[in-house]
Amino acid sequence: MTEHTELGGTFTLSRTSSTLYRMGYGAMRLTGPEIWGPPRDMDAAIAVLREAIAAGVNHIDTSDYYGPHVTNQIIKKALHPYPAGLVIVSKLGARRGADKSWIPALSRKELIDALHDNLRNLGVDAVEVVNLRVGGFLEPSEGSIEEPLTALVELKDQGLIRHIGLSNVTPRQLQQAQRITEIVCVQNFYNVANRKDDAFIDSLARQGIAYVPFFPLGGFTPLQSSVLDHIAASLQATPMQVALAWLLQRSPNILLIPGTSSINHLRENLAAAALKIPPDRIAELNAIAQNMRAAAQPAH
Repeated sequence: MTEHTELGGTFTLSRTSSTLYRMGYGAMRLTGPEIWGPPRDMDAAIAVLREAIAAGVNHIDTSDYYGPHVTNQIIKKALHPYPAGLVIVSKLGARRGADKSWIPALSRKELIDALHDNLRNLGVDAVEVVNLRVGGFLEPSEGSIEEPLTALVELKDQGLIRHIGLSNVTPRQLQQAQRITEIVCVQNFYNVANRKDDAFIDSLARQGIAYVPFFPLGGFTPLQSSVLDHIAASLQATPMQVALAWLLQRSPNILLIPGTSSINHLRENLAAAALKIPPDRIAELNAIAQNMRAAAQPAH
């Protein structure tokens, strides 16, 4: 059993009673390959979830389109009845094709059906937080989100969703959403090498809104950086631990949801919450994104 730590400190979701440890757990990788079908080892998947809870994690990020349905069924099997204080955050807005593709699913019927899938597979009467996922695979795309968000607000009014968040959105879309309902969190693609949301994060922090970076370790293409490797060696940590610790130090409203199907990897991720990166090393890490932007500029 992992020793309980503070897991990066806490953050209370805006206008809620939900106080989360900043280091959470992302359940996407509990499925089989390509986020499809059951895991190769169901007992190992269950053990990872129980280890996370034993370590103090009280924020699990999931979706019923992982698998599909598989991840939520594993969470229920491993943890139900759920411990007091555990916040399960799911997301709606996509579905899986028979060819394992990811297909937008933002119609009112699709959102309602997907929520009821979440409720059934998680074994709950209401989902604590539901993120509306829009945009492309990694990048947001401008456009109105009023129609799908209104459907989620109806479900919230029915008591089936307690709080609403957004995923893969722009600042303009957040502003539109806030004219419709309270938004407690934003989940976008962000890490030490991909920093397009820097100003957005700072704006959310001023509003007391949580920012949850997905793919904090680079996603399906893990971060590769000689600078990251060098700093990790100097701190006697792994590159991924440094990437996670940098995010925790980046802003107090950042909540992490690194995913894994391995207990050893889970322990490694959670240990990153105790890693303090000195200012000179922070400056070097900040330069990674600057150097990548410079390298991407066309030659004159």
